[in-house]
Amino acid sequence: MAAERVVAGSEEAGVVPEKHEKLINEFVARLRQAAGENLASVILYGSAASGEFDPEFSDLNLLCILRQTSFASLRNLASAVEWWRRRKHSAPLVLTPEELELSADVFAIEWLDMQQNHRLLFGDDLVVSLRIPLRQHRAQVEYELREKLILLRQGLMAAANNPRQLWELLLRSVPSFGTLFRHALIALGDAAPRSRREAVQELAARMQFDPQAWLQVLDIREHRLERKQLDVNDVCTRYLATIEHVTLAVDTMLDSAGPRGA
Repeated sequence: MAAERVVAGSEEAGVVPEKHEKLINEFVARLRQAAGENLASVILYGSAASGEFDPEFSDLNLLCILRQTSFASLRNLASAVEWWRRRKHSAPLVLTPEELELSADVFAIEWLDMQQNHRLLFGDDLVVSLRIPLRQHRAQVEYELREKLILLRQGLMAAANNPRQLWELLLRSVPSFGTLFRHALIALGDAAPRSRREAVQELAARMQFDPQAWLQVLDIREHRLERKQLDVNDVCTRYLATIEHVTLAVDTMLDSAGPRGA
């Protein structure tokens, strides 16, 4: 029988606030009513499931598994999704069970993260037993580090004369790089820690770089440090140097480590 879980609210740091939990429950109820038997599963993932949620920056990320995804099926969900979007949340990802399995190789980073940190809200937990091949995982880690480094440079140029925009760029980029740091450790054969903070500290010890700029941005995001205590230009200088160092080191180390199978 399909499992169904009631979401419990909490106001603890890093945990989804009660008002957000109520919204999630209401949205799941609307999805169930709109989709009927076509709805196989609803899964909460990302920071809201990992204990790193911040109402100021974090999104409520949902995966919706439908048995079939015709336009008519998607249109049935339109009113529920519009209700959700009016509350400033992105529409859920939508896949079929077959697509979830077939995409496990090309979305290895995303599905590994979801497998480790997710919460079943309705239906069958199709993620927990998902078999995720690692043959393309290394290439995805290298690609995404390079891509996000290029985008970071682009953003830094555009915001260089605006301290507020620089801080926003750093604060919004830090979770993505934290995820990639974890997956760099996985690609190198290590058992990656669950938290971003532990991941960058382990990677710094392995690759011999100073993680302080990245950790300072994370501290600001987690309300442990006030941004006014730091010079944003200095932080940007060190933050960019950290990302460049990690990207080059990961690329070099993975290329020299040889192939890794599924």
